[in-house]
Amino acid sequence: MTPPEASTQVEYRHAAGLEPAQFVDLLRRSGLAARRPVEEPRRVAAMLEHADLLLTAWVERELVGVARSLTDWQYCCYLSDLAVDRAWQRRGIGRQLVALTRAALHPDCLLLLLSAPDAVTYYPHLGFTHHPQAWTTRAGAGAEPG
Repeated sequence: MTPPEASTQVEYRHAAGLEPAQFVDLLRRSGLAARRPVEEPRRVAAMLEHADLLLTAWVERELVGVARSLTDWQYCCYLSDLAVDRAWQRRGIGRQLVALTRAALHPDCLLLLLSAPDAVTYYPHLGFTHHPQAWTTRAGAGAEPG
């Protein structure tokens, strides 16, 4: 699809029934595919199946944005994927997906995410603050028990 005109309508939906192939296609068009297991269909399907909050942005029948979160709805929400097709970026779609995510949560719920390297300057514009005490590890790389 061609980039939008100023009057193009974007429809936002809860993503019941989002197909893994649609999600992978959007991850590729957004630039996030390099950091996601897009070549592992079972993992991608599980990512969608186990998401607690999955919001999408559509123009006609084309998926142009996704916000995929894991949450307890009250205390914290991890916004694991915020992906917008590169051709549709800078039009407020990511901002609206974050706003809809926030609206689904308790007002005091902490919304957190890990930024893609190219997006670190984007999130402060949405009200996020940098948190230097975050830590990550892979499940198979943990410390020895005991």
